[in-house]
Amino acid sequence: MKTIGVIGGMSWESSAEYYRLLNQYAKARLGGHHNARSLMVTVDFDVIEALQRSGDWKSLGKHMADAAQQLERGGANIVILATNTMHRVHASIETAIAIPFLHIADPTGGALRAAGIERVGLLGTRYTMEQDFYIGRLHSKHGLDVVVPDDHGRTDVHRIIYDELCHGMINPESRKIYQEIIKELAERGAQAVILGCTEITLLIRPEDSALPVFDTTALHARAAIDWAVQSGLPG
Repeated sequence: MKTIGVIGGMSWESSAEYYRLLNQYAKARLGGHHNARSLMVTVDFDVIEALQRSGDWKSLGKHMADAAQQLERGGANIVILATNTMHRVHASIETAIAIPFLHIADPTGGALRAAGIERVGLLGTRYTMEQDFYIGRLHSKHGLDVVVPDDHGRTDVHRIIYDELCHGMINPESRKIYQEIIKELAERGAQAVILGCTEITLLIRPEDSALPVFDTTALHARAAIDWAVQSGLPG
């Protein structure tokens, strides 16, 4: 098995979920006492969040590129970024390293198309729901029609992520808010919903949703294991 490098800490709660899933999928794939070969560089989310609010994506790109280079120097064979929002600066990462970078939108888009989904709802941070870096990739590379909540809904989704989920707070009332937003997306023709922030999986499980759920955290982790195992086989 090849070594997976993870840029984590945004937030650490979702990074812990990545670590669990990587090892769970490795064991399921290989059996026995196997677990994932991995490295993680954990950034300080307080610094990252402040730069997000100020719109300083250039500095954010440098932070992510530095973390990716640290993983490459440490022996990683592939890099994944354990957050949807920071894929806004994926180009800064890709140009800073010689090893592959696995974009989180690609296993998600592939799974949606394999399931026959054409129109999908997206929940995430405001950056993910409102900027083109994520929706545009799902449309251009995977042919998906993406719908997002209205402004009030986007405000609620974003607030719950940063004020609650990033602090490990799981609030049943917030789950109800998300459930109502998912129902509204279904009324607008969404056939499924993307949990497009790696913390949302802590709040919304498949049984909580009126639509089929596509969890980017799980899909990303599984794709990383698939790559690491397949690339590690003798050719």
